[in-house]
Amino acid sequence: MTETTTSSTSKAPKRSGFSGVKLLENYALLILTALVFLFFTLNPQSSTAFPTVANLNVILGSQAVVSMIALAALFPIIAGYFDFSLGAIAATAQVAAAGLMANAHAPFWVAVTLPIIGGGLIGVVNGLLVARFQMPPFVTTLGVAILLAGLIQWYTKGQSIVAGIDPAIMKFGSSRILGFPTVVYVVLLVAIAAWYFFTHTPYGRSLYAIGSNVSSAKLVGIRVDRSVWSSFIIAGVISGGAGVMQLSRQGSATAGDGNSLLFAALAAVFLGATAVTPGFFNVIGTIVGALFVSISVSGLTLSGASGWASPVFNGLALLIAVGLSTFFGRRKRPS
Repeated sequence: MTETTTSSTSKAPKRSGFSGVKLLENYALLILTALVFLFFTLNPQSSTAFPTVANLNVILGSQAVVSMIALAALFPIIAGYFDFSLGAIAATAQVAAAGLMANAHAPFWVAVTLPIIGGGLIGVVNGLLVARFQMPPFVTTLGVAILLAGLIQWYTKGQSIVAGIDPAIMKFGSSRILGFPTVVYVVLLVAIAAWYFFTHTPYGRSLYAIGSNVSSAKLVGIRVDRSVWSSFIIAGVISGGAGVMQLSRQGSATAGDGNSLLFAALAAVFLGATAVTPGFFNVIGTIVGALFVSISVSGLTLSGASGWASPVFNGLALLIAVGLSTFFGRRKRPS
């Protein structure tokens, strides 16, 4: 009897320790985000401006566009494909919406809807080239991104579109609900829809199956080509919406290529693969990753770092996140 009691007691710490390690592994990124926020709140160089409501709204507002592109990137990435045109799609949608308002004098809803549909059409092309013609996704989507950047330069002649933007879209971008930017609620709705899609629908789960093992997915009857193709279309639509959202936030459209948005979004996606369910790309982790990037960049900027802070941090975050997500992914695979 004594031996049994002693044995049971000795096993308890092991279970507790395992749970503690598991909990730390799952929520390390969230804890780190809170610690970074606390650091910049107490840091003398940033403590005056960083913890204010105004800066929090800036963080959430700027994070909204990056989060949208990150959520878009999840769809092909979970299926095992990268889409490097998503930032360019967002930039194209931003310029297209501004151009429809300023130059074509299109009605508000036409100027907002057509660029989003256009993003979906670009996704159709990406999916066709990758899923049907079996072209390498990296090179294919990178080529599409370069093409779109060139078209933006041609259309804008390298100039920003400032005049003629409908005030209604700028009002939406600056509006708030319950003290928070309206765009944040849009991101939350998209995130909830994506979470439900990936976790509660057969099609969403099929993307995980394809990303895990294409051959096995085919054997169980999953239509791989159609699923992959549609993932590019969904990503294009969401990225088009992100571009329109960016226009609402900035009130103008620049002749950019969208790479800064894409790299920040990819950093959020790979950071997200180290949280909540480490080793797997997931929606909640991606949102936390986007917040971590946005909070860190904001804190560095308010601490006196110049323009190099954002790209340097995004690059380092992406490298570290890819390494960690790869490590966790290997641990999750059966030996």
